[in-house]
Amino acid sequence: MTNLVSQELYYRPAYKPNQVICGSGQTVVVTGWTVKESVAKHLQPYEYAGIGACYSPTRGISLLIRNLLANPVVRYLVVLNATKEDRNAGACTCLLDFFGNGFELGITDTGKQCWVIRSAVVGYIDIEIAADDLEQLRASVECFEAKTIAEAASQVKQLAKRERVEPWGEPKTYPLATVEPTVLPGTRYGHRIEGKTIAETWVKIVHRIKTTGTIRPTGYDGQWQELIDLMAIVTDEPEGFYFPEPNYLPCDRTFISEYVSQILDDAPTVEGVKYTYGQRLRSHFGLDQVEQAIGKLIADIDSARVVMSLWDVQDGEANSSPPCLNHIWLRVIDNELSLTATFRSNDMFSAWVANAMGLRALQQHIRDEICDRSKYNLQMGPLITISQSAHIYDDCWENADNLIANQYKKAFQERDYADPSGSFVINIQDSEIVVEHMTPGTGEVVNCYSGKSATQLCRQIAADCPALQVGHAMYLGCELQKAELALLNQHYYTQDRPLKIKL
Repeated sequence: MTNLVSQELYYRPAYKPNQVICGSGQTVVVTGWTVKESVAKHLQPYEYAGIGACYSPTRGISLLIRNLLANPVVRYLVVLNATKEDRNAGACTCLLDFFGNGFELGITDTGKQCWVIRSAVVGYIDIEIAADDLEQLRASVECFEAKTIAEAASQVKQLAKRERVEPWGEPKTYPLATVEPTVLPGTRYGHRIEGKTIAETWVKIVHRIKTTGTIRPTGYDGQWQELIDLMAIVTDEPEGFYFPEPNYLPCDRTFISEYVSQILDDAPTVEGVKYTYGQRLRSHFGLDQVEQAIGKLIADIDSARVVMSLWDVQDGEANSSPPCLNHIWLRVIDNELSLTATFRSNDMFSAWVANAMGLRALQQHIRDEICDRSKYNLQMGPLITISQSAHIYDDCWENADNLIANQYKKAFQERDYADPSGSFVINIQDSEIVVEHMTPGTGEVVNCYSGKSATQLCRQIAADCPALQVGHAMYLGCELQKAELALLNQHYYTQDRPLKIKL
C-alpha cells in the first residue's frame, strides 16, 4: 500500500466536514466520546477514510449515514465503543445495531416520521433517505466494534492491508431539512430564570433562548441560538430528583445515575478521554477539592472562600478541549447550603438537565458530609448555574420548539406568585390611591405610596423595587389603573375584584 493516493480518493464529508479528520483509505472510524485525535495519532492518513465522533443516537447517526452515502468508497466501519460515556449515551451501540439489525418505519420524539433503528437504544435516521439506499449501505459496508484505542488502530491497520475495493455505488446526497427560528427582541446579556425543580427551570430556559436568543455560528459546522450570562436558580429540587411523567427531559434515571458518578467520583487518566468533572475536582490539581470544601465549611461555616476550580491554565492553549464547567462556589446562609456553578459554554437543551442534576448530587453529598462530621444540621439551599454562553444547537431547534409547545404554558401556569420583593395592598382613601408595600411572610409595612395617578405610582414602585417579578409588576399596573378609574368615576374599588358603580 502506498500513501501516494490521488486527491479524488479522499473522504469528503457532505455534512459537518470540519468535525472529521479525513484520509484516503476505505475505513471510517467512529470514536464515540473518545477524542478523535487520540485515534488519529496511531494511524497514517492512507490507512483511514475518516475519523470522527458520534455522541447522539437520535441526531448524530443520521448525519454519519448521510456522509457514508456520499462516500461509497468507504467499505469498512470501525466503531470505538470504549468509555462509560459511550455506554451511557448509546450512540455507538445503536450504530452497530443499525448494521446488525436494520431499521423500520417509526416516529421521532417530535412526532415526525423517520426510520427507527432496531435497537434497545432509541436512534433515528431521516425519513428523506431512501430505504433501498440504507439497505445497500448495510450490505456494502463491513462493520467492526473495538473496545480500546489500540484495538481500533490495529483493526484499521489490518483493513488497510487489504486490496482496495471498488466503491459500492454512486455518491448520493439528500437535502438536509432546516428549521428557521423566529427571534423576538430581547436582552442579550444578563438573564435570570427561577423554578422549583430542574424540569420546570429547564422548560423556562429553553423558552427564553428560543424566544430572544441570538443566532450565532458555532465551532462545529452549524449554528446555535444563544444568550449571554444566563443565571438559572433551582429552589426546591427533591432528593432523588423529579422526573415528569411522561418524561419529557432529555435524560432518564439510568443515564443520571451514571452521569452523577462522573461528577462525584475520581477517575484514572485514560487515553482519548479528555477529563471527567470528578477527576478535575478530586485529583487533577493534586488535591481533593471536594474534601477541601467540606473541611473549610466545617472549620468556618460562614466562609465565602469555598471555591472549587476545574479550569487549568493549560486549558487556554490551542487545540485544547477545556471543560465547560469552570468553577463551583459553596456558601451557607441562614443554615442553607447553596451551590453556584459557572459554565463558560453550556448546551442548554441536551446537557443542562444532566449538568444540574449532577451538581445537585454534589451539593447533597457535601451537605450530608458536613452534617455527619459536625454539629451543623444544614438544609439544602438553591442550586444556581451561571452559563456564560447559554445556547441551543440548530439540530435541537425543532425539539426545543416542540417542548415549548407542549410544556411551557403548563410550567408558567404552575408558577406561584410569592414575590421575594414583597406584596402590595391597594386602597382608596381620602380621594387618593394608597399603596402599602409589605414584606413577604411577616407582612410588615416597609413603604407607603399615595397619589391620584396610576402611572406615577407605577414609576415610584418600579424605582424602589427593581427586582419585582414581571408578572407581579404587570398585575400591579392593572390594579393601579383600575383604582385610578374608580377614583375618576367615583366607583367602589376593592383589590382583586371588579369595580362597583356607586348608586
